[in-house]
Order: sequence, then structure tokens, then C-alpha cells
Amino acid sequence: MKCPIETRESAEVLLAYCARKLDAARTGILEEHIRICPVCREFADAQRAVWEALDAWEAAPVSADFDRRLYRRIENEVGWLDLLLRPLRPWVARNALPIAAAVAVVLTAGVLLDRPAAAPPAPEESAQVESLQPEQVEKALDDMQVVREFHRLVRPDPGAPLM
Repeated sequence: MKCPIETRESAEVLLAYCARKLDAARTGILEEHIRICPVCREFADAQRAVWEALDAWEAAPVSADFDRRLYRRIENEVGWLDLLLRPLRPWVARNALPIAAAVAVVLTAGVLLDRPAAAPPAPEESAQVESLQPEQVEKALDDMQVVREFHRLVRPDPGAPLM
């Protein structure tokens, strides 16, 4: 027989033997190997000691009011943040109104400084008069005359208004 400690599947067989869950045929084969192999014998002895200790162990009886005491303890559990803030509560309670007023003033100042009042409207710009050369004025008048004549040719109706 190959040593059960060497492979995982065989080691599970050795654990089943220690838990007394193997059939009689496999138990006989494994007991024969344990007599020969010191490693498996040591493992089996250690497992037997664990199983015997577990069999001998008896849990302490639970009191009748265990659940009630447990739930009360859970309800009374205090978080770390609450423990840190507990000394500050009386001071905050006494000074709540002044603190709130100070916070409101700071927020209002922040809003007003962030958005300054609207700036007065800029003064209207006056029209600027450009100085023109007489030749430029004469050319502009000539161009206007050409447009009027063109308009008359396009609209020969005498009742139509001219430009």
C-alpha cells in the first residue's frame, strides 16, 4: 500500500479512519499500514487524541435569560464616534444657537464675496464721426446715383416709390 500521507486523497482516507467512518475492509488495510508506517501512526495517534478530547468536552449550559442579556448588551453598545463626541454634547447644546448664527454669517459672507454686486452699466458710446476726404464723399454720391438709375431701369413703373 502506498502511504496515505503522500497524497491528498489518501490523507482524507486517513482522516476518515480516525473519525471511524471507514468500512471494515478499508479499516483493516489501513490498520495494517499504520502498524508499519511511523508517520501515519503518529498522525493517527494525534487525530485520535483530538477526537477523544472533543468527545470528552461538554459545553457549559446556557442560562435561561442568555438571549435577553445578549440583546440588551447589543442595544447598549456604543460606537467609537459616540464615545469621542460624548464630552462635547453639553457644550454644543448650550452653544447651538450662537454656533448656528456664526455659520450662517460665514456662509452669507462667502456668498456675497463670491458674487459681488452688479457693476453699473457702462456709459453709452457716442457715435464717432470720421473725417472724410471730399473725394470719398463725391465717389459715394456717384455710387448712390448709379444705384438709383439701376433701380429705375429694373422698375419702370412710374407709381413705384424710388429709393
